[in-house]
Amino acid sequence: MTLVERLDWIVGRRWVDRQNFLAQLTTAERRKLLAHWSFWAREEQLPPSGDWRVWLICAGRGFGKTRAGAEWVNEIARTTPDARIALIGSSIGEARAVMVEGESGIMACSADHARPVFEASLRRLTWPNGAQACLYSAAEPEGLRGPQHSHAWCDEIAKWDNSSDRALSSWNNLQMGLRLGKEQRLLATTTPRAVPLLRRLFDEQEKLGMVVTRGSTHDNDANLPASFIEAMDRQFGQSMLGRQELNGEMLEDIEGALWNRSLLESCRQAVSPEEVVRIVVGVDPPASAHGDACGIVVAGVTAEGQGKVLADRSVANASPEKWAREVAATMSEWQADRVIAEANQGGAMVESVLRAADCQMPIRLVHASRGKVARAEPIAALYEAGRVNHVGQHAMLEDELCGLMTGGSYQGPGRSPDRADALVWALTELMLTERKDPRVRRF
Repeated sequence: MTLVERLDWIVGRRWVDRQNFLAQLTTAERRKLLAHWSFWAREEQLPPSGDWRVWLICAGRGFGKTRAGAEWVNEIARTTPDARIALIGSSIGEARAVMVEGESGIMACSADHARPVFEASLRRLTWPNGAQACLYSAAEPEGLRGPQHSHAWCDEIAKWDNSSDRALSSWNNLQMGLRLGKEQRLLATTTPRAVPLLRRLFDEQEKLGMVVTRGSTHDNDANLPASFIEAMDRQFGQSMLGRQELNGEMLEDIEGALWNRSLLESCRQAVSPEEVVRIVVGVDPPASAHGDACGIVVAGVTAEGQGKVLADRSVANASPEKWAREVAATMSEWQADRVIAEANQGGAMVESVLRAADCQMPIRLVHASRGKVARAEPIAALYEAGRVNHVGQHAMLEDELCGLMTGGSYQGPGRSPDRADALVWALTELMLTERKDPRVRRF
């Protein structure tokens, strides 16, 4: 019996049988064993049986999605010399850094005798038997119009650029070119987020012939540092961010919310192509050091009047001195023009605390005459009109926005939407407050 035949026999056996098997191997056989993925992989990391066209691994961070994708591609290349595989990431840089050259990427998972040659200038991998894979960016849908493939691996599809429907266009163009060979198959790996593409896949699961594998970070505890697991559980636990990024849950929108996740994804930018001409820091101070968080949100506006949400620097369980120092540091980091701080809790004390923290920029105190949701409604209308962009990811802030209800209630994480309120103050100042330019008065 060959080593491969013996490995196929031992896979799935009891732990004690596997240990006895390992003890009998020679040094050379142990080296070969390292490359035998089916021996080491968890069952959910291996391709499902049966007739399927799309395999979606939708799981939390650290689950082992990248390793599963790289091993699947290598196996396709090993067994199908005429395979033509598409490798699609959110950008060419990420496709190369994660899918090809990453710690769990294709090159790292390849056996020495079967390692492909990577031609970076051509964005192409070629295996010794002739199988090939080409890299594509989901941000460039037209790049997938024309090329034909037999297989594809799409990584972090929930992270693909959703502006101008680029993610859906890339997916559609890929599907139309997936027509080589006798059995075309596609693997998509992602952490779940309620983006239009992922929603469509779940809505059309049967039509697509899709098999879904779900999982969490804890499924891979044996291969992750215990300190990392403890830190993630301590920081995020059962928060909405933890449920999504660690547990692999796709959080649904709340009916009647002012914001929904599809809206936020449609306004997202990796970086802002336009120059921001004015920046402010919105602050929603907590009533006490042991209560709610201090909302600290950086926002800007372009010369054309487009709002940009740039950063969330909110702090929880902070003393007045601590959150004031964070505001001052944020002002300095972003070279902001002004602090916009709600003064309902503490009045002039808010300004004095900020001044004591060496905040030298102008401070404008605002007084809330309406509830948080009423103040948020005009800002939500700006999002609907496409006049606000989120630059980068602001998960905890966005969770709060999606919990603000049209009826005036709040159904988001925590007791109060402090981050969302800070955002509302900042964008109100930038986009809804009439600015009067200084002028010389005649005497």
